[in-house]
Amino acid sequence: MMETLQQEVLKTFAELTEYPANTLDLTSHLENDFGIDSIALAEVTAALTKQLQLKNPLSIQTIHCIGDAVEQIAAQEFHLSEVKATVSADSPQDPHSWLREQVRSVFASFSGYNTSELSMDAEIESDLGIDSVTVVSAQGELLKALGLRDNLKIPGCKTLAELEQAFASLLVEEKGAQWAAELVSKNPLIDELLNPTAKNDEVQHQIDSDDGDTRTMRDFVGIQHPDLFHKASEFKAFYDKKKAQQLYWYGMPLETPCKNRAVMFDEVTGTSREFLMFGSNSYLGLSNHPEVIQAIQDAAGQYGATNTGCRIIAGSNVLHLELERKLAKLKGREACIVYPSGYSANLGCISALTSKHDLIFTDAINHMSITDGCKLAGAQRKIYNHSLNSLEKSLAKYADHPGGKLIVTDGVFSMHGDIVDLPRLMKLAKRYGARVLVDDAHSTGVLGKTGSGTTEHFNMKGEVDLELGTMSKALSGLGGFVCGDGDVVEFLRFYSNSYVFAATIPAHVAAGVIASIDVMLREPERLTKLWDNIYYFRNLMLQAGFDLENSDSAIVPVVVGDDAKTLALGRAVRARGLYCQTVVFPGVAVGDARLRLSITSEHTKADLDEAYRILVEGALEVGVPLSQDVKAGLAEA
Repeated sequence: MMETLQQEVLKTFAELTEYPANTLDLTSHLENDFGIDSIALAEVTAALTKQLQLKNPLSIQTIHCIGDAVEQIAAQEFHLSEVKATVSADSPQDPHSWLREQVRSVFASFSGYNTSELSMDAEIESDLGIDSVTVVSAQGELLKALGLRDNLKIPGCKTLAELEQAFASLLVEEKGAQWAAELVSKNPLIDELLNPTAKNDEVQHQIDSDDGDTRTMRDFVGIQHPDLFHKASEFKAFYDKKKAQQLYWYGMPLETPCKNRAVMFDEVTGTSREFLMFGSNSYLGLSNHPEVIQAIQDAAGQYGATNTGCRIIAGSNVLHLELERKLAKLKGREACIVYPSGYSANLGCISALTSKHDLIFTDAINHMSITDGCKLAGAQRKIYNHSLNSLEKSLAKYADHPGGKLIVTDGVFSMHGDIVDLPRLMKLAKRYGARVLVDDAHSTGVLGKTGSGTTEHFNMKGEVDLELGTMSKALSGLGGFVCGDGDVVEFLRFYSNSYVFAATIPAHVAAGVIASIDVMLREPERLTKLWDNIYYFRNLMLQAGFDLENSDSAIVPVVVGDDAKTLALGRAVRARGLYCQTVVFPGVAVGDARLRLSITSEHTKADLDEAYRILVEGALEVGVPLSQDVKAGLAEA
């Protein structure tokens, strides 16, 4: 009975503190060792009192470890009538049962779930909310732990049961039908945790190899080693090699304003060069507008360099209030709250409105700030494939969930350029009683008759619950915002930690954004020129045979897929004077690498023609497939 009680108490602590059950024990100090403070402890003890039908509530003052709680419960009458001992009926020597536990253990360690919570039949993404990046990392760990080659191809699996079968097949192929005799007698995962040196020596050996290094940035996530910084030294060696090969050009500093052309310092060659600039998100060219710059200068002189405080104490300036009014009016909403950044807007808004009782339905390719906001909230995350059919299936599956439901989506998907089907998404939300948050980071200033964003594009202004955005792109400033109903915005002002506990944007930055909004609305020809450029360039690229996916915005992806070939294409176009983003993991999933070009209103027809020519030449150089007559077309041009 005592053992069963201990299991139940440990299980409750795990569920309410979100610690994996196998990391908790009866004797470790709750606050010093686990960071479980008195508030969290009060929640756990209240749950145990109710769950075990205790006559006397547990006293948190005398509970310093989980064992103390067990002793308090054992000293009085308690009820375990509904508690079932978690004893496996499978023999520990059964290879299939053993492999199942290895799969569960690894996915628990990568996802934060307890092993008991991981149903083998649940869909990994849509039910468990484990994203593709985590899945790939967990699969890589399983390959190494089971002694399998790390370059083995693992078929796509929707559930952990399918993944277990896939690994069973790989073990038979690689080790023969008697693979269990080698592995089941010991637990290689535990051995690996106790002695990670061999694995890291193998990684270091790969780094020392000059050629044939097929690793990606994914391979440096979650490396286990007694020295926390060991992964950093390994990555540096990898990154330095890529830089020397002119494959990684991240963080090149600008030496001039960022317009359609810009001078940048190339740290690899040690020279300053002018590039055709297709890496800027200043879609309307407002970052260099004289009126915007003047507004910033005037406000800095009047209000100083910064606000020296958060908004709810001494950080609010009259310009912040004016900016919030202008943004609310632009979006057609009652109210607006401005955050220090678009990233913090997603973190603060999602985590303030949802909790562990709620469900968040999030697109698999949403921006990382949305993903992190979901994680911070602690809500159950249901990831749907980049398809509203997948969303509908997931909503239907959880239609009877008693908690709240929030659908979060990009308006324009930042690495793919396509636009969410908002009318259909809103119909699904209404049918299943879900609220909707649309991130308009790449929609504001681009979509809609006035540049208001996704809702205006679909003639649906005011119909979406929350519209989030950033001011660092088309609005050419800094900061994020959320627009919605007045009571919801007021709630966010007091419960968004990234707003309450952070200094906000300086007043002069707010002044610049206010001026940008005024110019955008007063000069609609900028938006017209932007879309003329988008249509012209996209048609050129499609005729050449480039894969642009379903892009329908100012973001034009050139999909290649293979990391190595994508990096080579990026090097080829930069060598010819074109600067754009080379996007590999973690910007996109491994195997989905691409170049990402941003079109702006400042680009001339000559810029677009030259960029097209450079991309074709680069593609032909590295072997990216194009249409048959593209060579002839290039010669004529």
